[in-house]
Amino acid sequence: MDRAQKEKVVEELGQIFESSGVVVVAHYEGLTVAEMQNLRGQMRDAGGAVRVAKNRLAKIALEGKPAASIAEYLTGMTVLAYSEDPVAAAKVMDKYAKDNEKLVILGGAMGETALDPAGVKAVASMPSREELIAQIVSQIGAPASNIAGAIGAPASNIASILSTIEEKAA
Repeated sequence: MDRAQKEKVVEELGQIFESSGVVVVAHYEGLTVAEMQNLRGQMRDAGGAVRVAKNRLAKIALEGKPAASIAEYLTGMTVLAYSEDPVAAAKVMDKYAKDNEKLVILGGAMGETALDPAGVKAVASMPSREELIAQIVSQIGAPASNIAGAIGAPASNIASILSTIEEKAA
């Protein structure tokens, strides 16, 4: 890899560290190519990505970035998982690490907040952005349907009472 390619990699990594909601660092020693492709596919489906880069270049890219705290985790065979959604990458990595003991989560960063392995697990247990939106929409919609039901119920009760009175009168 020549100097221009290294500078390009550092620039790409810098953009990743700058724009990602969460970055997770893990050791992947012993993973087969098929297992790594499976991880990449799961991450892509969740809206994230997986990147293997030289630790030295990643450390250079981290300088002055919000996720600079993860530099200490960049030793050995490391893989970076990231997503704009602050929960997606952590969820996928946590689930994959449970299924495959060769993937060991070292830590990560959520903006300027450093995460240890327990922190990544805690983030993974949080609902995703889409799940939160669905919960909020259902909470907003529930009172409206209750009000509609309450308003509609007396009208049907009054109508049945009137029809009963009318039948008795006839």
